[in-house]
Formats: sequence, structure tokens, C-alpha cells
Amino acid sequence: MEETPAPPVAAPPPAAPRVGQWRNPWLVLALGALAVAGWAILDLRDQIGETRQEVARRLADADALGSEGRGALKQVQDQMAALQAKQGALDARLAEFQGQAASLQGLYQELARSRDDASLLEVEQAVTLAAQNLQLTGNVAAAVLALQTADARLARLDRPQFVPLRKAVGRDLDRLRSLPFVDVAGMSLKLENLLTAVDRLPLAMNARPPVAGKAEAPVTEGAASWERVVGGLWAEIKGLVRIQRFDREEPVLLAPGQSFFLRENLKLRLLNARLALLSRDQTTFRSELKAAQEGLTRHFEAADKAVQGAVTTLRQLAGADLVIELPNLNESLAALRGLKNGKAGK
Repeated sequence: MEETPAPPVAAPPPAAPRVGQWRNPWLVLALGALAVAGWAILDLRDQIGETRQEVARRLADADALGSEGRGALKQVQDQMAALQAKQGALDARLAEFQGQAASLQGLYQELARSRDDASLLEVEQAVTLAAQNLQLTGNVAAAVLALQTADARLARLDRPQFVPLRKAVGRDLDRLRSLPFVDVAGMSLKLENLLTAVDRLPLAMNARPPVAGKAEAPVTEGAASWERVVGGLWAEIKGLVRIQRFDREEPVLLAPGQSFFLRENLKLRLLNARLALLSRDQTTFRSELKAAQEGLTRHFEAADKAVQGAVTTLRQLAGADLVIELPNLNESLAALRGLKNGKAGK
């Protein structure tokens, strides 16, 4: 078989001109985008360069500031070290001052305790003295004075722990001041005045009785001589006669030496009465005054004003009450004991 020949291959069409290619819109967009991207890259590069410069500048500034800061920090650290050293010295001085202050405070408290103890001892002595005056002699005035001294001492102290004691002392003072007043000093002075006056009092046996009858008129110089003679004789005759009453008790006649012992016995009675007054022995006081009054009435001139005044004084003294119910000072003494026990327990 005879092979048939293959048909001829057609030739490709001729290429279009290049001007047509630039009219493709996609290519224009691509080129524009490429141009914008290139411009952006260039701008970004410029910004990156400026940023790098700014960063480098700031890093340089930061390095400079860091150097200055390190210098300032070192200076501050040095100052802190100096301040810490000063603070250490001040702490040491403060500790020393605190130690001295503690020592001074302890010394002050010791002195205050010593002063309080001394003051409390003075108050105790005053209260004890007042109690002794009441118990031994019954001298209310002296007891009041002693308690007033104790109260004034407590007032000057002005300590809260002494307030109960001061209240107790004040209550005892009120009780003593409410008692009836017995003027022991005044009565003793009256007895002393009587003692000094005993030697001057006239005795009854030495007194002359009064002349009875009307007194005769004196003879004048112009009277006759016989009248003067008669008047003198009549006076002599009347002097020879003495009229005396025996219906009453006559004074006891004493020898010259016995009058001395009479006066001394009367003084002894008055001295015993004075001692009984000071010891508040009312029974002895009244009995001695009664015996002295009887001696004055019996042996001394009753018409004499000094004797009458002495008898009146003795009668007034005998009527005085010496014995009164005296309170005790147990409340103040108990407060003192409680305060001392409280101090001893601390």
C-alpha cells in the first residue's frame, strides 16, 4: 500500500505588535503597585534610619544619665553611710541618756519613797502623841493640836495613797472638837494665884472685934479743961471692958509658929488639887478644894475681901466637871497600820 502523505502543518500567525502589550490594564496596576512599594520601602528605610539615629541618641543620653545617676547614687550612698554613722552615734548617745534617765528616775523614786516614809513617820508620831495625851492626861487641846499638825503634813504631801489616812484624821479631829471645853490651863492659873496669895491672907485670930456703941465726939480744943479730963478718963474706962458674943464658933487660937504650918498646909491642899486637875482626877480635886475651903472659912478672916474672893474661887473650881468621855483615835491608828502594811507588802 501506498502511503499517503501527511498534510502540511499550518504556520503560526504573526506576533502582535508590542504597543498593544502596554495597553494591558493589569500590567499598569502591577507597575503602579511596584512603584508604590518601592517608594514605601524607601520611606521605611529612611524612617528606620531616623529611628536608629534617635535610638542611638537616646541610648547615648541614657548612658550619660546613667553615669550621672550612678554618680548621684554613689553620692547618696555615701551620704546614707554618713547618716547611718551619725544615727549610730545618736543611738548610742540616746541609749546613754536613757540609761541616765532611768537612773535618775530610780533615784527620784527612791528619794520620793524616803520622803514619804519620813513624812509618814512624822504623821504617826503626831497621831501617837495625840492618843497619849487623851489616854494619860485627857488633854483635848494638845490632842487637837497634834492631829492638826498631822493633817497639815498630809495636806502638804498631797499623795493619793494618803487620802484614807487624812480622812480618818479629819473624822477624829471633828470628834475631839465637838467635846465640851475644860479650861485646864485657866483653872490651873487660878490655883496658882491662890497659892501666891495664901501668905497675904489675914488670920481670923488676929482680927479685932468692932467697937460697939456710938462713937464719941472728939474733944475740941476750945472745950474746958475739966471736959478734956473727963473724956480721957471715960475712954480709958471703956478700954478696960470688952464685950464679945459666944453664940457662934470662935476662931481657933494658934501659937505664933503654928500659923506658918497652917498656911503651908493650905498650900499643900491647893497643890494636890492642881495635880489632880492635871491628871483629871475629879474626886481628889474636889476633896482637896473642899478641905482648902473649910480651912479658909475656919482660920482666916471671913470679912476680908481677899479671903472672900479666895473662897468664891474655890467654890467655882469645885463645881467644874473634869471627867468627860474622851474618844479614842483607833480609826487614825488603824489607817496608819494599813498604810504601813501596804508599803511593807510591796
